[in-house]
Amino acid sequence: MVGSSLQASQSKPSISIAMSLLLQKLLTDILMPMKQGINGRTLPGPCDSPVAIRFFTSSNLTVQGLKSRTVPSSISGDDCVSIGAGCHNVDIRNITCGPSHGISIGSLGIRNSRACVSNITVTDSIIKHSANGVRIKTWQGGSGSVSKVTFNNIHMDTVRNPIIIDQYYCLTKGCVNQTSAVLISHISYTNIKGTYDVRSSPMHFACSDSVPCTNLTLSEVELLPSKGQIMMNPFCWNAYGASQTLTIPPLFCLLEGTSQPLPQREVDKC
Repeated sequence: MVGSSLQASQSKPSISIAMSLLLQKLLTDILMPMKQGINGRTLPGPCDSPVAIRFFTSSNLTVQGLKSRTVPSSISGDDCVSIGAGCHNVDIRNITCGPSHGISIGSLGIRNSRACVSNITVTDSIIKHSANGVRIKTWQGGSGSVSKVTFNNIHMDTVRNPIIIDQYYCLTKGCVNQTSAVLISHISYTNIKGTYDVRSSPMHFACSDSVPCTNLTLSEVELLPSKGQIMMNPFCWNAYGASQTLTIPPLFCLLEGTSQPLPQREVDKC
């Protein structure tokens, strides 16, 4: 990490010098994570999941100037920035990320838990040679909501899933389908441009069968294949929203209007 900074808002106590030094050490350690060696010994080298920075129950926070990379010439590793349950009023800016799994909200709702995330802004950032770009990921069976999230002015360089909502997140093949889900609403994507890995769709909105995504808006989104000229079509499932400008590739799969009101027992709003 180079030139990273973490700032609390003026309404919160400032971060102490000791805390700042601790954070700096943690960020420095991530540059040389440990991997398992023979007989359980640890050796310097890339590990499977070197998350650069992860937040839970955080508010009124600004992160800027972070430069993160995991294993060169690959899309291994994990998220550059991971925003967990209980976060609100978080501003992520000037991030250079990759190779990695991108910038993520989640995963949320694991083991039928309740998660609340709101007022998140990610802006003026670069994601390159990564498995994902900007991602929201939730487990089936969770509750709560993700709302008022803005992704703005982000450049993608050979990213496999530049824009992705995945409400079927699962780390094994044995996840059971469940009806409850974290509600995702009022998500904005503006000025997202660059290239994508043609193995996946550049826009992927896989929303819950029972709790659809609502109020998704896209503007000035231009994503071209990193190789060749054949474009992959965007994917949508139970996703409501609109394109405010013509997107590249064209996005015609979003459902118009708003979904039917959901019973309170099915959506535990925050």
